Amino acid sequence: MIDRAVASIEGKVIAYSQLQFEARVLLVAAGGVQAAFAPLDQEVLDASLRAVVDQRLALLEADKLEAYPLEPGELERAIASFRGRFESENRFADFLAAHEADLNDLAEVLRRSLRAQRALEGKLRLRAQVSESEAKAWRTSHPELKDTTVEKVRAMLVQQRFGELVKKELADRRRQVDVRLLGPFAPRQGE
Repeated sequence: MIDRAVASIEGKVIAYSQLQFEARVLLVAAGGVQAAFAPLDQEVLDASLRAVVDQRLALLEADKLEAYPLEPGELERAIASFRGRFESENRFADFLAAHEADLNDLAEVLRRSLRAQRALEGKLRLRAQVSESEAKAWRTSHPELKDTTVEKVRAMLVQQRFGELVKKELADRRRQVDVRLLGPFAPRQGE
């Protein structure tokens, strides 16, 4: 079967085989080693395509400015961690072979993931901060948290606020950038 385009961002195409590989890398890196070889259903592919597009959107500005480079050794540690999720070196090699990929392809996916995370954190982490008084007020207004430390409430609120800021940032980017989902991933009438 000939590969097909599933998305386009600013004219740069993401192919179905690329999506399959990147989805598996992201899932395995997150601890889902069984995703390395198991069939991926449409729901998983839809979510993976959103993540892949979001990463590219997060990096558009960073790439133009050559910002958020990785620290020395960071990519190598990510590759080693990924490789270590497999039961053997042969199984890792089987994974790459099954997806007609090599170490450079894996490195590019991991590099993009690390840089996208860093770019979003660099841009939004300060805006996500929560003061101690905000955390105390939140804890007071939520009785189920009365025994939780202020530090834990604060950390929870920072994560929540950061997540909301990321969603807003990526939604704004989607409106500003030419993003097209194609084939079975295209929005259906009324969506």
